[in-house]
This record gives sequence, C-alpha cells and structure tokens, in this order.
Amino acid sequence: MITRRRAFLQENIIIAGQHTPDQTTASWQQQLSQAIRDPAALCQRLGLSNQWLPGAFAGHQLFDICVPDAYLRRIKPNDPSDPLLRQVLPVEDETLTPPGYVTDPLEEASHQPAKGLIHKYANRVLLIASPACAINCRYCFRRHFPYSENTPSRVQWQEALDYLHADNTIHEAILSGGDPLAANDRQLAWLVKQLDSIPHLKRLRIHTRLPVVIPDRVDSALLHWLSNTRLQKVVVLHINHPNEIDQAVVDACARLKQAGATLLNQSVLLQGINDNVSTLAALSERLFEAGVLPYYLHVVDPVQGAAHFDVPDEEAKALVNQLLEHLPGFLMPRLVREVPGRTSKTPL
Repeated sequence: MITRRRAFLQENIIIAGQHTPDQTTASWQQQLSQAIRDPAALCQRLGLSNQWLPGAFAGHQLFDICVPDAYLRRIKPNDPSDPLLRQVLPVEDETLTPPGYVTDPLEEASHQPAKGLIHKYANRVLLIASPACAINCRYCFRRHFPYSENTPSRVQWQEALDYLHADNTIHEAILSGGDPLAANDRQLAWLVKQLDSIPHLKRLRIHTRLPVVIPDRVDSALLHWLSNTRLQKVVVLHINHPNEIDQAVVDACARLKQAGATLLNQSVLLQGINDNVSTLAALSERLFEAGVLPYYLHVVDPVQGAAHFDVPDEEAKALVNQLLEHLPGFLMPRLVREVPGRTSKTPL
C-alpha cells in the first residue's frame, strides 16, 4: 500500500509539474515533493527532544509520515502538545491493538461494485481519485486501505463510469482518496468531464485537505476544470483546529468560492487536540470568516492505530451540548458516527 501511494505521488508530481505555476514561490507539486517524510527530520525541524524518536519511528513503520512545509510552519516549535503536531507526529500508541480497532472500520470492502468506486449510500457514490495525500493524518480511517486495488487507470475507470451511467438514481459523485487533489489536473479534468456527460448526475463533491495543507494547490489549472463543469460543486474541507487556518488558507477558500464551489468543513473530534468547547467554538468562527460552513464533527472511526485519539460518546455529546451555548445554529457541526451497514451517518 505505502509503495503504491509513493509511486502514484511521484508520477503525478512529474506530470502536473508540466503546468506553469501561478506563484513565484515553489509550485504545489514541488512543495509536495519536498514534504518531510522522515520522523527524525520532523523532530529536528521543530526542536523536539530525542525521546519522541522511538515512538515516531514505530508509528512511521505502520503508516508513513508526510508533512509539507506550508503546514509545518503553522506548528509551534518546541511544543510536543501542539494540536497540529499531534495530528501528524507518529507515536508509540499507534502500535497498540485494542479490541474493536480494525483495519477496515467502515467495512468499505463490501461496498465496491467496481474498481475505485464505493457505493454505500443511496443517490451518491464515492470515487477513489487518488491513493496519495499531502499529509498523513495519524487518525486516518483509510490508513490500511488497499489503494493498490483501487487506483484505476483511464481504461479501468470505464467500469465505474458504466456503473454510474446505468443507475439513474445516482445524483452525486464524490471524489475522495487519499486526497483527490493529489492527482494531477489533467487526470482530474478528464474524470470530471466523464462525470459531466452522465445526465442524471447533479452534483460533484470533492473531499480534500490539500487547500488547507498546501494552499497553493488551488491554482489556475484546478480552477479551470472546476469552473467549467455543469455540475453543482461542493468542496468539503477537513480542518480540525483553528490554528490550521492562516491567511493563505483563507485566500485559497476565496478562490474556490469564485469558481462556484460551496465550501463545507468536516472535523474529527480528537482527544487532546480539539476536545474542548473553546477550540471548537473558535474553529467554527474561523471557518465562517473564511467562507466555510461547519458540516460534520465525526467521532474517531475505530481504525487500528488511532485508539489514543478517541473521545467517548458521552463526553462528545456533552461537549456539543455545551457548544450550543456559544454558537448560533448555523455554525454548529453535526456530531456523527459512521456505522457500517447503515444507510447514512448516525447522529449522536
């Protein structure tokens, strides 16, 4: 799995790098290729004690570390409890295997009628548009996902596209991954064009963390294909803490909105990172300032390697009830869990 993701990333950086970047700084492809992929380098850059290295290397062996510089600059140096650092630094706890924490917590393998396609809910399907991410979040529910079996070529995409053509109850296609925006724009433009030609599709949804991790990803090439689809566009960002939103992220969000996208955010409730009222309230306020509406607040999926992030359901519900006192209703994310076999997210 890890090897396939690395290979995909290298291939798409080369292809996408043929585009002329808009910025005088390094292109998003260069920034991604230069991301920190070594635990020792991450600890050194942030001035962390060597005591963190054994756990970091142990976790890294199970799931690669990947932290681009644009995100790294938002992490406070010399602070092992920094909420952004804790999302990306591997720790010894990842090697634990408590009961109930599994490699496929959402049982996605049983909902794949075609290569690269997941169909769990009525009226919408999910397409694995890329196996790669710009950042490897340590709580990722797909950290064990078999990407090598679900990364179609253009020829292999035909089965999934035929599936969509044949089912006129499907109204929404969701690009996911990995991170779909880790794919090059030529590939994405081609895929969206194919989706555009399916008459009963109404919406294109993109689940991505790249505009947050590397805001320069929202460049002219991306905006071109995004602006030119007939489909209604929804971009669902993934931001867990207000410190992740700097001015570059705000500017990237503005560019996406100018392309006609509705912006939503989904977060994961993470122990020691955002499991308090003040942080969640500040996150919703900061999101709205950036033109993004809070959408979901997920409890941690029981994926092997992430048990140390879990917040018990009763604590989560109490936290959200307190949050109601601090936010207007339109800034309240819905607290949910994804339960395998159910036809929608389960509100808590």
